[in-house]
Amino acid sequence: MSASKKRHHVPRIHREGRNAIIGLILVIFVLEVLLFVLLPDQHWIFALILVLSALLLVFTTYFFRSPVRVLEVEDPNFLIAPADGHVVVIEPTMENEYFHEERLQVSIFMSPFNVHANWYPIEGNILVSEHQKGRHKGAWLPKSSTENERSLVVIETPSKVQVAVRQIAGAMARRIVTYAKPGHQCHRNEHMGFIKLGSRVDMYLPVNTEMFVAVGEPVRGNETIIGRLNN
Repeated sequence: MSASKKRHHVPRIHREGRNAIIGLILVIFVLEVLLFVLLPDQHWIFALILVLSALLLVFTTYFFRSPVRVLEVEDPNFLIAPADGHVVVIEPTMENEYFHEERLQVSIFMSPFNVHANWYPIEGNILVSEHQKGRHKGAWLPKSSTENERSLVVIETPSKVQVAVRQIAGAMARRIVTYAKPGHQCHRNEHMGFIKLGSRVDMYLPVNTEMFVAVGEPVRGNETIIGRLNN
């Protein structure tokens, strides 16, 4: 494998979190002002709420962090991890929503402490981008791939190989954001979307895909090369 990484250490906030953080700051400010006015003698309540609010603000800012990762690869058939997390599934399975054939399923589970931005795993033309409503079961459960709220993106590579990426909401995740649009080109180092709170990303690959990772391994989005398509 041949790849080079470029990292920028300046912390950034993902665009999906900017309004949430601004709104939270305003709520904290209003709440503290009300407490100060209505309970001027209860300094311990004011201090307690301030500390709890600060912790919540720190976690929210941490959750919506958006590290800049730039990966340069020589082989266009390399598959890059679309998300941070741990590999929980690598197995052949019947994909019945789009391909209707056996595919190699690769699933990455994200905890609330992982970066939740999602990247395109490979370059190509976007054939499908659709959202489906569903349940909010634990994202680690096998049925979450077909029963939970999810978003499907299908990419056709320049060599005409199709790869599907499915963003899946978990028990805590309540919103999936997908930027992919049918007919558009997608490129490496671009965000595909964002999932709020714990969730997972599934990939459906040709069964002869060469894998470079194993179940249980940690991966980093737009950084770990997880496999290679065999045309």
